[in-house]
Amino acid sequence: MNADALPAWAQVAVALLVLAGAAVALLGSFGLLRLRSFFERVHAPAMIATMGCWCIMYGALLYFSLQGEGLAVHLLLIAVFIAVTVPITTIFLMRAALFRARQMGQDAPPSVSTHAQNSGRAPL
Repeated sequence: MNADALPAWAQVAVALLVLAGAAVALLGSFGLLRLRSFFERVHAPAMIATMGCWCIMYGALLYFSLQGEGLAVHLLLIAVFIAVTVPITTIFLMRAALFRARQMGQDAPPSVSTHAQNSGRAPL
């Protein structure tokens, strides 16, 4: 047996976490294929990037922390940066697509803003 090998409980935990993250990514990929419009389809990659990333990160954190000389903090930083940037990027993409669809007169989701409805002007 290798001296650097992980205990059986850690191997199982790492495998389950990485497989769970991969399963979330696979399900999100099916969402990209199955959903019809951009507004429905944009949620699937956001879920992949957050839920899948966190599961894989926890598995890698456990593995590298038990293999190395302490807590693998760089993995936490990667996951935090992804968790912060993905929702912001998704919001910007959705707003740009919504603006473009409304400008072109295409069928777009209605505005939820009460201010735009009460003022009589077109919502953004």
